[in-house]
Amino acid sequence: MKTKSTLSVLCLFFVLLFSGTGWSQEKGTIKGQITLSDNQSPENISVILKGTRLGTITDAKGNYKIKNVKAGSYTLKISGIGYITKELKISLSSGQQLTQNANINADSEELTEVVINGGKKNHFARKENIQVSRLPLKNLENPQVYTTITGEVLKEQVVTNFDDALKNAPGVTQLWASTGRGGDGAGYYSLRGFSVQPTMVNGLPGLTNGSLDPTNIDKIEVIRGPSGTLFGSSLISYGGLINTTTKKPYKAFGGEVNYTVGSYALNRVTVDLNTPLNEKKTLNFRVNSTYNNQNSFQDAGFRKSFFIAPSLSYEVNDRLSFLVLTEFMSNEATNPTMLFFDRGYPLRVHNIDELKYDNKRSYTSDELTIKTPSHNIQAQMNYKLSDQWTSQTVFSNSAAKSKGYYSYLYEGTQYYPTITEGIVLGRYFNYQDNKNVTTDVQQNFIGDFKIGNLRNRLVVGLDYFKRTSADYSSNYFGNGAIYIGDDLASFNAVFGPSNGDTGDLTKAGSDAIIGNSPRNNSKTKQEVYSAYFSDVINILPNLSAMVSLRADRFMNAKNDGYNQTAFSPKFGLVFQPIIDKVSVFANYMNGFSNVAPSADVNGTVTTLRTFGPEHANQFEAGTKLNLFNDKLYATVSYYDIRVSNQVYGIRPNATDVTYYQDGAQENKGIEAEIVANPISGLNIIAGYSYNESILTQGDLDFLARRPESAGPQHLANLWASYKFTQGVLRGFGLGFGGNYGSENKIMNRWTAGEFTIPEYTVLNSSLFYNAEKFNITLKLNNIANKDLYDGWSTVHPKDPRTIAASFSYRF
Repeated sequence: MKTKSTLSVLCLFFVLLFSGTGWSQEKGTIKGQITLSDNQSPENISVILKGTRLGTITDAKGNYKIKNVKAGSYTLKISGIGYITKELKISLSSGQQLTQNANINADSEELTEVVINGGKKNHFARKENIQVSRLPLKNLENPQVYTTITGEVLKEQVVTNFDDALKNAPGVTQLWASTGRGGDGAGYYSLRGFSVQPTMVNGLPGLTNGSLDPTNIDKIEVIRGPSGTLFGSSLISYGGLINTTTKKPYKAFGGEVNYTVGSYALNRVTVDLNTPLNEKKTLNFRVNSTYNNQNSFQDAGFRKSFFIAPSLSYEVNDRLSFLVLTEFMSNEATNPTMLFFDRGYPLRVHNIDELKYDNKRSYTSDELTIKTPSHNIQAQMNYKLSDQWTSQTVFSNSAAKSKGYYSYLYEGTQYYPTITEGIVLGRYFNYQDNKNVTTDVQQNFIGDFKIGNLRNRLVVGLDYFKRTSADYSSNYFGNGAIYIGDDLASFNAVFGPSNGDTGDLTKAGSDAIIGNSPRNNSKTKQEVYSAYFSDVINILPNLSAMVSLRADRFMNAKNDGYNQTAFSPKFGLVFQPIIDKVSVFANYMNGFSNVAPSADVNGTVTTLRTFGPEHANQFEAGTKLNLFNDKLYATVSYYDIRVSNQVYGIRPNATDVTYYQDGAQENKGIEAEIVANPISGLNIIAGYSYNESILTQGDLDFLARRPESAGPQHLANLWASYKFTQGVLRGFGLGFGGNYGSENKIMNRWTAGEFTIPEYTVLNSSLFYNAEKFNITLKLNNIANKDLYDGWSTVHPKDPRTIAASFSYRF
């Protein structure tokens, strides 16, 4: 029996041995080296066998190896961010070690959103953009600081609104949510302590009265500091500007369909389709479209939108090309809940705990909505005049409408002396009927030439800007009172039995209040004629200077004879101790603002006063890094912005006002940003800002205080994600990060006192799986479900914990 058992074991051993040997002989190895046409590092290029789970990425020398491949015929797919994907047919015999080398070419269109595997660079960092300086400068050559938020980041974070996108930019915080009201209904953000709205698209005016949709965003540039020299004054801030770069057509057929579902009935469908329209692929068409519908986390409220963005590119020949970009958005929403504090009396509550506001109360209804349709049309012609000079002619037309009910809540506790606990807010509303239109025409000549041994990169431009506004809105009316506090009985004693809200929130009720009241009939037109130049001179290979100037002629048709001329200079120095890796920079930048005439009122006497332009001057110095073959981008800078000639009004009583132009403000601080790809699959965005702001001269109620538009002194942001690039978990990944803000004095006045929003830390996370054709992402925001607020003399509650699941299919 023992001999039989031993023989049985030996037989089994040899069977396994030979079967295992046979199995190993059936499988082979594919290896090789990938090179790049632009001589960049070939690390992290994706090499996969289509239709299988087998694949890998290249090492620093471009070498790759795929083991344990069954014999057969395959398609080897080689792709990298910024490069044209290549597919090769191969055949592998049993036990063969096949060597397959390849070279792939750079994709001049840089449409990284269609490349979903691997990549040679940190895909969170795409710094180079001609729109920032209107010149083809590298980040290290530019003495100005800017942050780039890429479309890849937005996809990974399942970003469905513009507010969440800007959380990736250091030193940016929201002040106001989008209200939808005419003229300034888009969201407000604080940048270097000044309020700013996202009003620039592809470097040109792009209006909206609602919230921008991120579907068509290739990247967002937050350009820091007063930038009047290149961007004028009409639509930007002393703290900088927010520019959205949209997606453009490319030379291949492809696209993506996405569906996102999430908290509060979020339903979102997006489509991105690109196709050549001729065999030579010189005529290409692309369209991005979105349907988005989501309810508020509060007891009422929603936002519903439809967005479509067709675009067309045409290369006539190697000298002449055309580009047409359009965006059309239809949006309907309820107003966000904003509690305005009274500015003329001492505050009764000074923080969120004392306020005792129930975040779930919206104090509105789904019947009271506002529609904010908008469009943005841009056309561009580029013509290569010579090897040194290019002509760029651009035209843009942008329109934003507001039609519907706009309401706000304003504290009026002082009018009810018997109510001693809590606060009373009046609800005020009107019917908005407003339209704003901008037209902009630019002609730029861009040169790259030498004078002697000095290289010059020069842009010379002419700019015509026109903005018209038509307002047919109703007057404002009261619609009940709201009580927030613990003494509802005292409120009911004044207003009658209620649950703390006495208004009529039906559409019929609001229409009855408005009745046949007269409507506004206000029309305004502003025109600006500008000329500018900016020259970057390479004094030495590692030392360059920027010299820029703008002349701006402003005209206001409503006030005859109100014409102003402003000059805006800009200077910068860049020294690169290690060329293309380390730069030290300094800049002087100027911004300005044309102030419309205002009327002094003293009893029955009204006097119209005109003012000169306000000016902001910035001095900044810092360093920029681009190390380890684009794996680490970093910027650290210190800035000091001083504003002079500010206009402000003093109201001694409810009817009179006197205007002055001697206000002054100083904002200074430190900003730091890191975008890193330390190891394959790991990407990190991190930022920190510290801002000091103070009104040094002006309205006595604000003097020597931090302006309410400055936001928190300390802000920090972080997002880190890791994607497995090899093995069984290849394609899986996870992300984690969040935002921190110190306490924020959203009311900060000598008369009213202070109202402080507490510091916050918000954490978010995601899980995702990327395959060749599809992607699945699960995103969790505000993990700890904290009560969050923003404000600007207002309190606005923000979303609690939310979850979203995103499903994408690429073709």
